[in-house]
Amino acid sequence: MKPLELEVFLCRSDNFGVLVHDTETGQTASIDAPDAAAVEAAAARRGWNVTHIFTTHHHIDHVEGNLALKEQYGLEIIGPVNEAVAIPGLDKTMSDGDSFLFGDHTVNVIETPGHTAGHICYHFVDDKLLFAADTLFALGCGRLFERPAADMWHSLQKLAVLPDETAIYFGHEYTLSNARFAVTIDPDNERLKSRAAEIEALRAEGKFTIPTTLALEKETNPFLRAADPAIRRNLLMEGKTNEEVFAEIRKRKDNF
Repeated sequence: MKPLELEVFLCRSDNFGVLVHDTETGQTASIDAPDAAAVEAAAARRGWNVTHIFTTHHHIDHVEGNLALKEQYGLEIIGPVNEAVAIPGLDKTMSDGDSFLFGDHTVNVIETPGHTAGHICYHFVDDKLLFAADTLFALGCGRLFERPAADMWHSLQKLAVLPDETAIYFGHEYTLSNARFAVTIDPDNERLKSRAAEIEALRAEGKFTIPTTLALEKETNPFLRAADPAIRRNLLMEGKTNEEVFAEIRKRKDNF
């Protein structure tokens, strides 16, 4: 099985577009469809024909290009069963624990409610790729629009048990703001401080911060580290539950 090819590009103001291409079958999936013209341009650069959209959730900045791309390519749109009525052009629904083949590549569906009620992530098992959209960012997580903090915490735990070497592709270039916030929550984390400096340099040069790895997030992302004693001491929450600590971190980020 040949490795998948990926094309990552920025669209709208800060959305990441990603095309995933299987060289053996010629299939190409767009992870969400933030902007049809940007997806078409990226596909044209690579000479790929877009055959699928893998939708993660219903927000307009992730589905606005669905119908135009479907008209252009005659593609199939896959998305979360719990948001089916809100996703334009949806052809096939997926639930937690479902799996399907993209060429010969196995894709597992992980339901991660929090940012939205039915958000799903796509895990390419053998390729060790996770398309997490607005559930897990580099040094961050999605805002809680449709589910409480406890639900998002449990969703993140479902991702945290994946292999450490998993490459994570996320939905937005929020990493610089996330890094500046993270050091206020975990100020004695030397790996975090080093990473924050690296991110400052990357963004100053206009470079992307995608992808990250699960191992790196587990070391530095405060939203995955609610159980860490140093964070709990810093927040004066040593006797609280993980869910309560996570909720406090999310509240502070909302007001950062």
